[in-house]
Amino acid sequence: MSWSKLKQQLESFLCPALSGKVEYRASSYRYLPDKSGSCYISVDKKNVLNMNDRTSSIRWYQTEQEIKNDSELQIPVHPEDVETVRKDSKGNIPEHRLIVIARSRKISEVAKELLSAQTSLSKSNFIVIANKFLSTSIEESLESDDILLNILALVDRRVGKKRILNMSEKIQLKHPIVQYFYELRRSTL
Repeated sequence: MSWSKLKQQLESFLCPALSGKVEYRASSYRYLPDKSGSCYISVDKKNVLNMNDRTSSIRWYQTEQEIKNDSELQIPVHPEDVETVRKDSKGNIPEHRLIVIARSRKISEVAKELLSAQTSLSKSNFIVIANKFLSTSIEESLESDDILLNILALVDRRVGKKRILNMSEKIQLKHPIVQYFYELRRSTL
């Protein structure tokens, strides 16, 4: 599918409040075959997510330690997580330490997911993911670990107010760019 047709289809799925505010853009180099070009999502004419550049206004993580030390990243720890640590340690650890260990394990898992998700952002990947988004259900896109699928689903008109409000806890575990688009969509409700 050509870029212009793909862009037209994606923008037809934007929720009415974000139509004209969120845009999908791409540039390519016709005479330089070794240059793949770049693709980006802009909000109010400002490039927010550049698929090929780390100078975006959204925080990009370089290492797992950056994620672990980020005080803004809130990771909820559920009783099941604490129970798993308790079983693994065979009950030899005090209760307050179990919560710390469970949080540390959860942060490590989230860090690995965030790093693997952000490493694959490029123009060609955007086109592949956009085609996948157009052919899969909105539920699969929201539940996916892929950053782009999450973003495309969050700005989609098929995602209603109730679903947006109910997913606030899940969004805390996602990449900062997904959190940004979630807040953008919430601001339109």
